[in-house]
Amino acid sequence: MDKDGLSKIFKALGHPTRIKILEHLLEKDSCFCGQIVDIFPFSQSTISQHLKLLKESGIVNGNIEGPATCYCVDKRVLNEFKAYVSLLN
Repeated sequence: MDKDGLSKIFKALGHPTRIKILEHLLEKDSCFCGQIVDIFPFSQSTISQHLKLLKESGIVNGNIEGPATCYCVDKRVLNEFKAYVSLLN
């Protein structure tokens, strides 16, 4: 994983709400944006902004399914990130 990619992931995980969204996606395997909005006390636009940053980092994918977007964790990217972080120990 290159330094630019690592930097984007660290930035994306630099907010507690984005970490909670990531944890939720890992638990559920995939989730529609509306379902994520329902579990957080934030507006749809706020959650969408958080998802946008997670998606831009590459750690989350978003696939359009009809009128909604289904989000899931890119396990390959997550595993590369975990491998890098384990080198820091």
